[in-house]
Amino acid sequence: MMMKMLEAGGLPIFQDGQRLADADNPKGYYEAERVKDLARDASWLPAAAGHAIKIISSLLTYLPSDLRYKIIFMRREMPEILASQQKMLERSGHPQGPVSDAVMSAKFSIHLRKIGKFLEQSGIEVLDVKYAEVVSDAAQQASRINTFLGGALDESRMIQVVDNTLYRQRG
Repeated sequence: MMMKMLEAGGLPIFQDGQRLADADNPKGYYEAERVKDLARDASWLPAAAGHAIKIISSLLTYLPSDLRYKIIFMRREMPEILASQQKMLERSGHPQGPVSDAVMSAKFSIHLRKIGKFLEQSGIEVLDVKYAEVVSDAAQQASRINTFLGGALDESRMIQVVDNTLYRQRG
């Protein structure tokens, strides 16, 4: 949702189109495969300047310190994340993983604390955005995001792409 909002607002998106829309994400994934190799190769990052790039939190520590970043950190409630992951596993024909929701939740909480500490110490500008708040008040969140990114985005177009029907795993 966030990548679609940024695109609608006028920010170019760094993506390769390899991962196509599906039942789990019918509006698309807005990803680039090379992001997965960020730990080994970040040489492509300077060429992506000025673009929005979707990066999972565990790869943020591999961002080279000689570049400037603004990170919009999307947050969802843990039960929503776990329910969404379970639905994806079911659709792909995989049974529930061997790790319980309680263990997964605890591990992810630890991970988020470590990433938060890393971001704080790195001096990278971060805007925390809650998924539920974007859905419930897209106008206010679009304004926050636009201000954070310098004020040049089209907020009305950002708001239009927020699709409440895709908020299927509510906490």
